[in-house]
Amino acid sequence: EQPEVPPQPAPRPIFQERQRITGLPLYFQGYLSVRHSRCQEFRVYWTELRGTMLFFYDDKKAPTYSQKLDISSLTSATDVYPDEDGSAQFILMLSNGELELKANDCECGKEWRGFILTVTKLSVSPDKSLLPEQLTRMCEVLEKEKKRRITINNCSSASLNTKSPLSSTLTTMPACFYAVSRQEAIEMLEKNPSWGNLILRPGSDSKNYAITLRHELDAPRFKHYKVMSKGASYIIELERRVTLPSLQDVVNYFVTQTRGNLKPFIMET
Repeated sequence: EQPEVPPQPAPRPIFQERQRITGLPLYFQGYLSVRHSRCQEFRVYWTELRGTMLFFYDDKKAPTYSQKLDISSLTSATDVYPDEDGSAQFILMLSNGELELKANDCECGKEWRGFILTVTKLSVSPDKSLLPEQLTRMCEVLEKEKKRRITINNCSSASLNTKSPLSSTLTTMPACFYAVSRQEAIEMLEKNPSWGNLILRPGSDSKNYAITLRHELDAPRFKHYKVMSKGASYIIELERRVTLPSLQDVVNYFVTQTRGNLKPFIMET
């Protein structure tokens, strides 16, 4: 059951950790019940809207999200309609399917819908049922999101002329890359083994990369490998160094060398 008291923000250390992991500004947060088009039941998450991403946490105090969803491909959203239990539902129509969301009440549902439409459509919803203070906050979020997009575009243009490993590979980053620490990668692999057992992440020096693997032997065991960026190539620090032309080739190397026993960790939505 969803709590009746208004949701409170996460403690500051947890908020800072989420900010570091996601790398995106927080626009709105609270409890939401979520159901994907192929699922039978709703599941309650503490949910954060950051940029054009929804991050779902199993617990309000969990520093690491359990799922994330890119909603930038949103085509439309239904109106908010009341449910039998007093909650309020609406559906997001995305290019790859539908997502049903349920809020505590209609006011909360309309607020969620308004913020989602604001960041995806870059315009404030004309919903007359929204309060002036809600519209004001949406206008503030709109300006922040516009500035964020401008910054991204500028960084993308600049990355064409830079040799920074993180920026130069931004558009070709493997799907199993997550901006997490070694410990966070271990926790992700432990929590969801069915999603894969290989994560590519930033190195501890923030200039290179690392691979975290989960091996299933007598007991789960984790290994970590440095991936050094050198010019246009990447070097895997093994007993005998392996040099490859891209990060995707690095991931493919581990998969092929283990004959498919290693699989890239891809979060399911």
